[in-house]
Amino acid sequence: MDAREAAAALRAAGVADGYYWIDGVHEPSPTPPDFVYLRRDEGRAGEAGEWEVGTYERGTHQPLARYGDEAAACAHLLRQLIRARPEPGERP
Repeated sequence: MDAREAAAALRAAGVADGYYWIDGVHEPSPTPPDFVYLRRDEGRAGEAGEWEVGTYERGTHQPLARYGDEAAACAHLLRQLIRARPEPGERP
């Protein structure tokens, strides 16, 4: 799975646009005050970049995990957003 497929999966699951940010793929405007994000860290010259999943709150990015693999980072993002949502009638 790549970042575009992850965005499509989140839309299909009914996750609100303001709950997540995927650099270059899904960037809500205006920027929400807090969200879960997926972004690519390009790394230093000559090095492969990593994918970072984290939360953005109060103007600060807080990394939760880094992955060398886009698919693993996307899976983490989906787990954070889809599993965290309560079922209808369930208390959060």
